[in-house]
Amino acid sequence: MTTLAVIGAGPAGLTLARVVQRLDAPFDVVVLDRDRGPDDRPQGGTLDMHVGSGQTALERAGLLDVFHAVARPEGQDMRLLAHTGEALVELVAAPDDTANPEIDRGDLRALLLDSLRPGTVRWNARLDRVDGDLVLDDGSRLAADVVVGADGAWSRVRPLLSPAQPAYSGVTFVEFRLPGIDVRRPDLAALVGRGSMSAPYANRSLIAQRNARGVVRGYAALRCPLGTPGLDDRTTLLAHFADYDDALTDLVRAADDGFVVRPIMALDVPHVWEHVPGVTLLGDAAHLMSPFSGLGANLAMLDGSDLALALVEHGPEGIAAYEDLMFPRSEVAARGAAEGIANAIAPDAPAHSLRHLARLQEA
Repeated sequence: MTTLAVIGAGPAGLTLARVVQRLDAPFDVVVLDRDRGPDDRPQGGTLDMHVGSGQTALERAGLLDVFHAVARPEGQDMRLLAHTGEALVELVAAPDDTANPEIDRGDLRALLLDSLRPGTVRWNARLDRVDGDLVLDDGSRLAADVVVGADGAWSRVRPLLSPAQPAYSGVTFVEFRLPGIDVRRPDLAALVGRGSMSAPYANRSLIAQRNARGVVRGYAALRCPLGTPGLDDRTTLLAHFADYDDALTDLVRAADDGFVVRPIMALDVPHVWEHVPGVTLLGDAAHLMSPFSGLGANLAMLDGSDLALALVEHGPEGIAAYEDLMFPRSEVAARGAAEGIANAIAPDAPAHSLRHLARLQEA
């Protein structure tokens, strides 16, 4: 039996494992992840699963109905505000709109994990290097016929295929959380609405997204040098948004302690490599891009399901067919993501966001 080693238990790697197992293919699938367990660390905010990409992958995994049972169609609502707090555009999803409903990252991961055969995921298994076998940090070794890097931005599998490393986009996000917002701050709950809210202005933006269980996750985005000091300090962060209305900056004031600074990194576009038998990449490991495409997780899961189908049909030789499919679509998405972040966190903001939402209203 062919051993398929997947590095990383994120949406891409878990989708690959699930589809291979669902098709009862002759693969012994093992997923290695550095986390100590499924609840070792927070999984981040909310994701919208698109028809034609993320939902296609879920359908191939036999999980689309389960997804719709827990997803939030109302999360598709969008509010665009001026930095003064004035509402500029509001999009409200219809009750039966399932084009791209939202699901929390943690809920999506749990959905995928629950679908796998027991023992598929090996936790606390951090890859150190590949030298014929997979060598883990604890010195143990694993032989594999196919190695798939689904291990994110700083992939340890990528160097087997490409020297590329992520570069700073020029934009940093500072992430924060507001749990229990409907009870604690109904004014801020109304400001965010049922889905997402953004207030871009002059190289900055305040962004907030409704998550499950009464949580709102916020992001203060600003164009600044990498490593700008003090962004994880509430007072310093507020000073960067001093010309915003208090109704908006109250999102920062009301947030829990614990501001997480996240520089937005991206791989060069296009990111391609010469085919190497038995090795490939999925998701961010292959095509890390800014979140302004809205496609990162969707493409990652589509990658996983496409690779699964190619492996089931052609065995390890299917990797080349998968890469031929993945390279062009990821290039289009990554170019769009680079343009998106350049235009949204820009000197003339919110001009680009107004044009983008106007096109959505016309569609």
